[in-house]
Amino acid sequence: MKIEVLTLFPELVEQVVRYGIPRRAVEAGLLALSSRDIRDYSERGDRRVDDRPYGGGPGMVMEPEPLARALAAARLAVGPARTIAMSPQGEPLSQAWVRRLAQEPALIVLCGRYEGADERVAGGIDLELSLGDFVLSGGEIAAMALVDAVSRWLPGALGHDQSAQCDSFAAGLLDHPHYTRPEHWRGRRVPEVLLSGDHRRIARWRMKQALGATWLKRPDLLEGLVLNDEQVELLREFIAEAAIANGEVEHEQHHPTA
Repeated sequence: MKIEVLTLFPELVEQVVRYGIPRRAVEAGLLALSSRDIRDYSERGDRRVDDRPYGGGPGMVMEPEPLARALAAARLAVGPARTIAMSPQGEPLSQAWVRRLAQEPALIVLCGRYEGADERVAGGIDLELSLGDFVLSGGEIAAMALVDAVSRWLPGALGHDQSAQCDSFAAGLLDHPHYTRPEHWRGRRVPEVLLSGDHRRIARWRMKQALGATWLKRPDLLEGLVLNDEQVELLREFIAEAAIANGEVEHEQHHPTA
């Protein structure tokens, strides 16, 4: 997969493939990341790419010509590609979007700065994505997050083929708890079921914990899911066990249905 990032700070964006899974994906030939400095397409001697907004107001706006020229150069370099702008006005970046984008042969990612880009460039953008309802100084950190998330879904990037499938949100749920050695640590022990060797029991326990964690922390996610009979039963068991452990359930009761 090819990802080309258009930015004012290419050195910053390139850091994402120097560590962890993105680096492994690059070394395995699964991912090729390149960055393109938008300033290189400025028509000014000082390489500026911003100007004052028409109509007045604070801040500066990215000029359309350097952006359009940078986009054209990127498309020539990577070929057919979906063009994404990282913007606080965009659709929330979700695991569903990550999985979808990981299937693309190439992506062009535009990182905005200042008050944003001249609106006339919007016609060259296929999709706007956001990390959340907050504003960053620019799109670089958001673009790096996108690169990292997408790299996890490239076949062969992870040490275990099923790792990405087990991530939080992969099945619409949060992840189940994880434990490693030692078995006993500061008075707390690993749940017995994980030591049993019974893979069916372990899978059932993990599903119950994932459902429970989602119910406790992100009940909004459950509202968008249709649970099967076993999942409904497991969630009810979790809620009942939580009520017994706490004496009462302070969390708002959600009544799961298949």
